[in-house]
Amino acid sequence: MPSTRLLVLFGSQTGTAQDVSERLGREAWRLGLGCRVQALDSYPMVNLINEPVVIFVCATTGQGDPPDNMKNFWRFIFRRNLPSASLCQMDFAVLGLGDSSYANRVLGENAVVLHSFLEKYRRLCVQGFNFVAKKLYRRLLQLGGSALLPVGLADDQHELGPDAAIDPWLRDLWEKVLGPHAVPSDLDLTLSRVPWPSKFTLQFLQETRSTCSEELCVARTDPQGPPSELQPFLAPMVTNERVTGPSHFQDVRLVEFDVAGSGISFTAGDVVLIQPENTASHVQQFCQALGLDPDQHFTLQPREPGVPWPARLPQPCSVRLLVSQHLDITSVPRRSFFELLACLSPDELEREKLLEFSSARGQEELCEYCTRPRRTVLEVLCDFPHTASAIPPDYLLDLIPLIRPRAFSIASSLLARPSRLQILVAVVQYRTRLTEPRRGLCSNWLASLDPGQGPVRVPLWVRSGGLTFPKTPDTPVIMVGPGTGVAPFRAAIQERVARGETGNVLFFGCRQRDQDFYWEAEWKELQTRGCLTLVTAFSREQEQKVYVQHRLRELGPWVWELLDQRGAHFYLAGNAKYMPADVSDALTSIFREEGGLSGPDAAAYLTRLQRTLRFQTETWA
Repeated sequence: MPSTRLLVLFGSQTGTAQDVSERLGREAWRLGLGCRVQALDSYPMVNLINEPVVIFVCATTGQGDPPDNMKNFWRFIFRRNLPSASLCQMDFAVLGLGDSSYANRVLGENAVVLHSFLEKYRRLCVQGFNFVAKKLYRRLLQLGGSALLPVGLADDQHELGPDAAIDPWLRDLWEKVLGPHAVPSDLDLTLSRVPWPSKFTLQFLQETRSTCSEELCVARTDPQGPPSELQPFLAPMVTNERVTGPSHFQDVRLVEFDVAGSGISFTAGDVVLIQPENTASHVQQFCQALGLDPDQHFTLQPREPGVPWPARLPQPCSVRLLVSQHLDITSVPRRSFFELLACLSPDELEREKLLEFSSARGQEELCEYCTRPRRTVLEVLCDFPHTASAIPPDYLLDLIPLIRPRAFSIASSLLARPSRLQILVAVVQYRTRLTEPRRGLCSNWLASLDPGQGPVRVPLWVRSGGLTFPKTPDTPVIMVGPGTGVAPFRAAIQERVARGETGNVLFFGCRQRDQDFYWEAEWKELQTRGCLTLVTAFSREQEQKVYVQHRLRELGPWVWELLDQRGAHFYLAGNAKYMPADVSDALTSIFREEGGLSGPDAAAYLTRLQRTLRFQTETWA
């Protein structure tokens, strides 16, 4: 099938599915196949019936949800009025990208006592692994499509990452497309000394232009219509206050923005997306490594029609603005980064090492060099100076991913603070075996901004979040939000109190009352007014640690009454590592002990709460 036209469609939330899809495009190019790569929601779905071979690469996000850039496709493909033979002419393959770790984290302390219950719960969780890819695969079969091979299930938790499953799946795919003897068994399509064509060409200009016009192209203080990623609102920062004590290990900030006149509207549970920037020192270091003049301007031209333009990139643009606001030079590079570097490297020793990192057999060494210590793009380029200095500018947008916006739960209500938007930001900083600490791009950038030293504006926009709260005023709400997980619940409590809804229960946990008890005065004032019931857990204030799940168990009869007798809704937000599993385990214990349910019935009760949206979670790694 060497003349076959391939279409690769991806649904990607963090960029991994897009990276894999572009790898598919490169390998198809090296095999002499025509191939197009597009995001699912940018492809006109009505044309799908005319495509002979389509490869879908789909991530699963949240609690089994499709990524944002495939939600329109998701609604379309599951329309009930689609004929069962709609795709009978199409051969397809589906590759899923997921994370199996949740299935392991849910197994709590009752593994011995209630083995059958936990085994059933484990199966439910495993079924949710790569849920989007599995469900799409079944749906394409229902619509008459012919599967080239079984659905691929890549797991981010594998010690070699998703490539451990992707590599053999791709080999099987090419054998199906080209025939079993067309792909040599020892061929590694990631190893090549010929770089693939760049997506864009950079045409440098002779004259220097004002950066003022660039900034106006990126975002406006008076956008036409609701702010969006293409045109964010430049929100004035009002305050940037540290809210953890001076001796606390973590710097947590309460940041407030003025959104008056922006057209921004939000309700409890919504999130704000913020577009961060690289530091000036990192921009300078990057330009020096690549021999770029940061003040030089260029225009960008796609090599082929239909190539999507980088969102918000002005024309013309300076190198400084491209690097500072668009290229994610502090991200941890993927395998494809080393693959392209190897193709571009003029230095034999550096090229040999880069080829090893980009090969299938070199993934353990790549993991040890880059993934585990969280080495950044910029640091890798500095480690390979001869290669970095020889990178053609045309390849910058192929080599380095774009900076993605960061989402934060909105921690305030417009009903309580009109024209204001607040977020709670934990500044990410940790150490690996590398000399320099690892720092989160957005949180550290926000922490560095000081509105007291002059006007500060931050590009942002708002979207609906994953939490929805009941509209009926007499429905109680139980909220479990340890640490910064309390942020969305503060917005919900402010909103509900403003509407006269008093059935608000908050379980809040932190280390110490005097170090990280966020909004203590506000909670106590609401308690005094009878608008809030507050239950606290200070884990480090006694010899034995006490967490929110312990407080739930202590108050089991009351929690059961609220849920079973009064129809309460239960919400959970916070770190995804252990807490969600511990809270779920506490709830099932309450269902058994206070409700008299068997293990399987307790699991079914929890599942029913989830299905009816009376149990909702918002967690992050």
